[in-house]
Amino acid sequence: MTRYLFDIRDDTGRYPEDEGLELRNARAAKVEAARALADIARDAVQSDNGNDVTIDVRTKDGPVVSGRLSSPNHQREVPLQMTRRTIGH
Repeated sequence: MTRYLFDIRDDTGRYPEDEGLELRNARAAKVEAARALADIARDAVQSDNGNDVTIDVRTKDGPVVSGRLSSPNHQREVPLQMTRRTIGH
């Protein structure tokens, strides 16, 4: 199992994680990042927060995947975009 770290970026700054989660593979890390973004989206709708949020997933070897939640000024639709970054193995 590999330890994946989930760093959060938004309009106020970057918040790197130092604990992380032990997960089976990059696919499991992508699913976890999508779940976290879904939770953030629910909170944003309830609080009427218009900030963009990005979760950068990494291991000790480097970046794995990045997910971005764009919340255009108080619109009901919240697009979710996941991009995959490959690491050297």
